[in-house]
Amino acid sequence: MSPVAAATLRLAHRGDWRRAPENTLAAFLAALRVPGSDGLEFDVRIAADGTPVVIHDETLLRVQGRPERVRDVTSAALAALGVPALATVLGAVPRTAFLDIELKGEHGPGVVEVIAATRAAGPGLSRAVVSSFDTETLERVASARPGWSRWLNADDLAAATIATALDLRCAGVSADWRAIDRASAARVAAAGLELAAWTVRRMPTYRRLADLGVVAICAEAAALDRGPG
Repeated sequence: MSPVAAATLRLAHRGDWRRAPENTLAAFLAALRVPGSDGLEFDVRIAADGTPVVIHDETLLRVQGRPERVRDVTSAALAALGVPALATVLGAVPRTAFLDIELKGEHGPGVVEVIAATRAAGPGLSRAVVSSFDTETLERVASARPGWSRWLNADDLAAATIATALDLRCAGVSADWRAIDRASAARVAAAGLELAAWTVRRMPTYRRLADLGVVAICAEAAALDRGPG
């Protein structure tokens, strides 16, 4: 069963990166202080020692200004550079905050164990979903925890994308907001899938998607600042 609420969830995309570097604990806590913010979307990769860490890019260049690849650096060294371990983030974020935990690259059982330690609720997850563009990653999560809600991340809402989500037994699809219109939203709904959107910066876009029944929207800038309504 999906943990998504009836109203559209506003999820801060990588936290509030205007207040602190993206995907850092400071950015997440700042985002949760914004009125109308229901939770967070963030990215997880694996450090050199196998620890799941929270960072979007394959390398440290864009945010930390260093050339190393995440997979070549230990979690302790990454923490010193402001890249938190997933366990640290999950331990610090209130359980009331909804989380879209996006898995980047390949993941083993370690990430499932870390999420389970804080967000497992019986066979499912408590106010959280695991998402990924990688179908093998989604299959591994389903094999380890069949009851966990999963979203297939996608650039489009073509028939093949919807079919893939159904084949994977995902709860929904999280798509580029540009791919979402009344017709594509109707196709997703007819398939019995939830529809989420990324990444929205303007309130008119946010309202249009909410009106189409999108269950969660990754928001930043003006779309994050404004409360519901």
